[in-house]
Amino acid sequence: MKIENRQRLLAILAIGGIALLASDKLIISPLTTSWKERSTRIAELKKSVSQGSFLLDREQTIRARWDGMTSNTLSDDTAEAENEVLQAFERWSQESRISISSIKPQWRRNNEDHMTLECRADAFGSIQAVTRFLYEVERDPLALKVEAVEIAPRDNDGQQLSLGLQVSGLVLNPQEQP
Repeated sequence: MKIENRQRLLAILAIGGIALLASDKLIISPLTTSWKERSTRIAELKKSVSQGSFLLDREQTIRARWDGMTSNTLSDDTAEAENEVLQAFERWSQESRISISSIKPQWRRNNEDHMTLECRADAFGSIQAVTRFLYEVERDPLALKVEAVEIAPRDNDGQQLSLGLQVSGLVLNPQEQP
């Protein structure tokens, strides 16, 4: 093989290698990356469509549950809402035979569309009365969330217990307070 032919062959191979490298950097790698991104996006969209279909299938159940939850929220009138909660505490204490020493309601505006009524109640009674009281709080249809429970003995024998209970109730779309 002559030197000129060898040089041409080496030049052609070098140009071919450079062309191959350039096509990899400019065409193949971007296309591969684009393809992977598109595959990921398609998988996310399929998952989103599947979740949407699932929600549409359960629409009536979800709406019924939401309606039940919103119907048990506190009244949008703050005075009436406080009265509802105080009546509930009275009802629970009568059913459980517990003595309530204090109830401290406090309003918190969390957002434009809702606010919460937080109540701190201090009570005392026997262990049966305390457990019955907590049971009545939990099973009541009034939408109150138990935030904190503190139980401590009032005597050396533990026959009398003191109960500190903090609950909060939700008010949707509250009226403006005067």
